[in-house]
Amino acid sequence: MASLFAHTAVAYAIGKIHFRKTQPARFWAAGIFCAVLPDVDVVAFALGIPYGHFWGHRGFTHSFFFAAILGALFTVGFSSREKENTVGSFLLFIYFFLCTASHGVLDALTNGGLGVAFFSPFENARYFFPWQPIQVSPIGIASFFSQWGLQVILSEIVWLGIPCLMLLLVLKIYRQKQKL
Repeated sequence: MASLFAHTAVAYAIGKIHFRKTQPARFWAAGIFCAVLPDVDVVAFALGIPYGHFWGHRGFTHSFFFAAILGALFTVGFSSREKENTVGSFLLFIYFFLCTASHGVLDALTNGGLGVAFFSPFENARYFFPWQPIQVSPIGIASFFSQWGLQVILSEIVWLGIPCLMLLLVLKIYRQKQKL
């Protein structure tokens, strides 16, 4: 899996691309929550559920279907609070969906594990992308603070951090030029 840092950075970048106005802290917290929630399935290891099982790691909670369900739930919560219009609600759904779906996409770019069940519950096959530049992150906080964890962070800086920063910079320049 990619680390918590990578999932957070990508959720932030998606939000900055998606919305022009400043968003409240709860918006960012919800997007980050959606981006990291799929890893709740690591509990399966403690419950003796095999990795490749529907409920196993990188299974259903990493699927596009799960991303759509979670995106819809968060949209309903935000839309009812904000009295969003239809377009605003749709944009919120897309944001929460992309944050959640990005988790599986990033994991499919890592060099470890059994792949991601993108199409669960309809198909439980696991997939990787042909190109896997991101060092897979260890599961567990203690393991993360090691040489392996350092390699993960360096890999994510190169393959995710720098591109996210460049994207945000280009977006900022573009939006400033639009104001002129």
